[in-house]
Amino acid sequence: MVVVGLTGGIGSGKSTVARLLAERGAVVIDADVVAREAVAPGGAAHDAVVERFGPAVVAAGGEIDRPALAAMVFADEAARQDLNGIVHPAVRAEVLERVAAAGAADHDAVVVLDVPLLAEVGRDRYPAAGVIVVDVPVDTAIARLIGSRGLTEEDARARVAAQATRAERRAIADVVIDNSGDLDHLQNEVDRAWAWVVTLAS
Repeated sequence: MVVVGLTGGIGSGKSTVARLLAERGAVVIDADVVAREAVAPGGAAHDAVVERFGPAVVAAGGEIDRPALAAMVFADEAARQDLNGIVHPAVRAEVLERVAAAGAADHDAVVVLDVPLLAEVGRDRYPAAGVIVVDVPVDTAIARLIGSRGLTEEDARARVAAQATRAERRAIADVVIDNSGDLDHLQNEVDRAWAWVVTLAS
């Protein structure tokens, strides 16, 4: 088994790259999905999030009101750090369990850990043989967030600013995928990254 980290800023197209890697045979473990499960009712981090942020972040059915929580933490650095301190350990524990399960099911598996905040938490927090970073100019990411997610420019810029910088992400990269072009360009970039992953696996 070989394990590779995948990260990229919001609006970079990292999810598309993860899908393309899965099409090439990778087992993708999505930390965002794990995080949503962790804060769901009964999840490992749900009660601690409610205790820290109060009833204002709880929707009618007991689920975390993600937009309300996002509005709270994107406006307050200390609150965001508190949230990360609650959620990240639970996510890491579950991701490591899923890595072990993937390896047990297939000793030759290529496992891609899709971790949006890998640069923030540190690449050494996960057992990755290498890291792929999906990179786009900030203005491209902002345009995509406005166009595809309906964010205002102010909100999009705030979310980009709340994450690691392009330079910080690129600093942890073994391979950088440029996603500033069209889908054909991205396919070629993913092919290049996949060829590198295959060399790690062999």
